[in-house]
Amino acid sequence: MLNAKDVLNELRLKGFTFFTGVPCSFLKPFINCVIESHDVNYIIAPNEGDAVSMAVGAYLAGSKCVVLCQNSGLGNMVNPMTSLNYPFKIPFLLFVTLRGEIGIGDEPQHELMGQITSELLSTLRIPWDFLPSNIDNIPNALSKAQQNMNALGVPFAFIIKKGLFEKYHSNQKIDHSKPNKIGQIFGTFSVDRKNMPRIKAIELIKDSTLVNDALVFTTGKIGREAFSLGDSSNQIYIIGSMGCASGIGFGIHNVIPKKRVIVFDGDGAAIMRMGIFSVIGYYRPKNFVHVILDNESYESTGGQTTTSTTTDFTTIAAACGYNKCWRVEEQEFLKQVVPNLKMSDGPYLLHIKVANGSVSPLLRPNLSPMEVKNRFMYFLRNNKDC
Repeated sequence: MLNAKDVLNELRLKGFTFFTGVPCSFLKPFINCVIESHDVNYIIAPNEGDAVSMAVGAYLAGSKCVVLCQNSGLGNMVNPMTSLNYPFKIPFLLFVTLRGEIGIGDEPQHELMGQITSELLSTLRIPWDFLPSNIDNIPNALSKAQQNMNALGVPFAFIIKKGLFEKYHSNQKIDHSKPNKIGQIFGTFSVDRKNMPRIKAIELIKDSTLVNDALVFTTGKIGREAFSLGDSSNQIYIIGSMGCASGIGFGIHNVIPKKRVIVFDGDGAAIMRMGIFSVIGYYRPKNFVHVILDNESYESTGGQTTTSTTTDFTTIAAACGYNKCWRVEEQEFLKQVVPNLKMSDGPYLLHIKVANGSVSPLLRPNLSPMEVKNRFMYFLRNNKDC
């Protein structure tokens, strides 16, 4: 059996300092040990997919990351690990428990995943091994994992069996001192509004940014329009992994809290992973700006309607703990709002109603995902204090 503190110490010696994930009873001793440690950072994740996105953001900002989950959570990870980690070549260490192991009694919902966990990891082209039960073997196992991650640029998974960790006495208590602060909301939407072009909203916000701001653009036409307006090293264009841009931006800010991070999201993407609103509101990143460009449709796939017509993102964000939220439908009001985003009392949310349609020609980034990633990481590494 393993002592949680000993394993955590070995991870720290290897440079792993950012931890996130969704709890599993098999990992309870280790997760509680991580949470109580003052030497590493643990971020609560609303689901395993968002844990991946936050780990990706932390990696971009220079941290070595560990994502914790049970094997049922692999289903939530498939999209970001295949369309985000793989093309961008972003590795992290994955601790995944083996619920439903053959021959071990468990709940019926774990039966199938217990049979296919290793096969699923192999199908996802994620190298894996069982976490050793002897602490003396952990350093070599971690070195092997790091070598794989360095060589392939993808996660490495350790499968963790039931009873691997010794009991750990936790003093953790729920922090009721954290107030449920409801943020301020400004602006209204009119019924007969004439929505501004999306590219104009992007342009107005981009023109107000500083050279040291980090800009994260969600997948689809938002990223393409941002590129069409002008490319720079402080911009990263997320491909695939719909809904993950806000988690990536939060992960960056968590590692580099002095840096202003602006996430340009879409209505469909925001709806897809709305759980991240609660995380952002809970941790309250002060230099974080979340922009939702809402055209009430999935424009890239043919203009199918989203459910955003009846979704008030500002009310949701304010209730989750975002400090200030704006509803924006006119360019002049957006111009008035933008200067407020430079004050360090976020997180902020801008819910901007925009028109369907995009500029023509609509350019695509002419850099590969790895080139965009490497350039963006270089920018973050050389601009950490501003």
